[in-house]
Amino acid sequence: MTEHHTAVVIGAGQAGLSMSWHLTQRGVDHVVLERDTVAHEWIDGRWDNFTLVTPNWQCVLPGYAYDGDDPDGFMTRDLVYDFVRRYADSFDAPVREHVAVHSLRQRLGGGYHLETSAGAMTADQVVVAVGGYHLPSIPRLAERISPGVTQIHSSRYRSGAALPDGAVLVVGTGQSGAQIAEDLHLEGRQVHLVAGSAPRVARFYRGRDCVAWLQDMGVYDVSIADHAGGLAKRESTNHYVTGRDGGRDIDLRAFALAGMRLYGRLTDVDADGTLRFAPTLEQSLDAADAVADGIKNDIDAYIAAAGIDAPTEPRYTPVWRPDVEPTELDLAAAGITSVVWAVGFRRDYRWVKVGVFDGEGHPAHVRGVTGAEGLCFLGLPWQNTWGSGRFAAVARDAEYLAEHLASISSREPAGV
Repeated sequence: MTEHHTAVVIGAGQAGLSMSWHLTQRGVDHVVLERDTVAHEWIDGRWDNFTLVTPNWQCVLPGYAYDGDDPDGFMTRDLVYDFVRRYADSFDAPVREHVAVHSLRQRLGGGYHLETSAGAMTADQVVVAVGGYHLPSIPRLAERISPGVTQIHSSRYRSGAALPDGAVLVVGTGQSGAQIAEDLHLEGRQVHLVAGSAPRVARFYRGRDCVAWLQDMGVYDVSIADHAGGLAKRESTNHYVTGRDGGRDIDLRAFALAGMRLYGRLTDVDADGTLRFAPTLEQSLDAADAVADGIKNDIDAYIAAAGIDAPTEPRYTPVWRPDVEPTELDLAAAGITSVVWAVGFRRDYRWVKVGVFDGEGHPAHVRGVTGAEGLCFLGLPWQNTWGSGRFAAVARDAEYLAEHLASISSREPAGV
């Protein structure tokens, strides 16, 4: 007979495990299917010197929280991995590792059919908790770069020591790109960095971590429905900052003063391998600084309104500006032997054979609840708030979905 469960959770990262905890508390028969191993992305998809950019005290999962001796610090890659693994063990989560889901379909009469690498399964309810970052994205123009240059996606970067000797080009200044550029710079590599449109935030301001101020201000609790632009907020890029060495700002201008080469948006690669850039560098730097300054304005206003006694400090003054915007780069002449593409990921829900997606491939949902009864998504960026998809609010999102699924199960059949 086909194996059946009341609920199947797909993915055993912090989102899927949070869902499993709530189902376990409610006594709901369920299984968590994981293509690889519990929390594997934390160890397999991060570089050696990776740290969280949110402080340890914000690492709170259902029935479980950070209890170490450095709540204001930032866990390293290996510590985060261990944190999530220990969470799974804490309630004996029913995880089946190395079971991939090949397809998910609705069944006639209700519920779902799953084809997996371990055979067919059926379920009354399914929670897809595989996050929103699936396939590494590398632009087609990368194909015109000389095959003698090593090219990797940021998800495969581990350290400068793992790359060939020589200068390194990093494309993208989101959280990963900016931190990888710093990592290479600290290892003594000559770094060339292509700046994008990502904003930045100060690590500390007026005596506290900015995350602590924003938490108290309720910023992480504002629903996407209450944000200007609504669902478009889901495409927002996170601010770059780092938790390395106790936490600090990432200032691309300071990198430039220290010898890093900065460029505007990459537009093309010539047949001879010369890279072309738009003159957008100064604009990108100014825009990132403006966001950081705007966050400080909001913190100032909160401090004043609440009558908080907090130290003052001078505002940031740009320490560098480009004299001339470079518009081309000859990789060979610059001694560049490696390129790290930090330009994001593409979604891949092709295995979900249920009509719950919009025209751009996003799951169409409200707080993770789709139009297909019993099918939910968890751990998506901006699923409901800025904290969604991170430790900050995944517990709250999981609880909401658990209550929703329980309400479906409790309904009496029509006519009873």
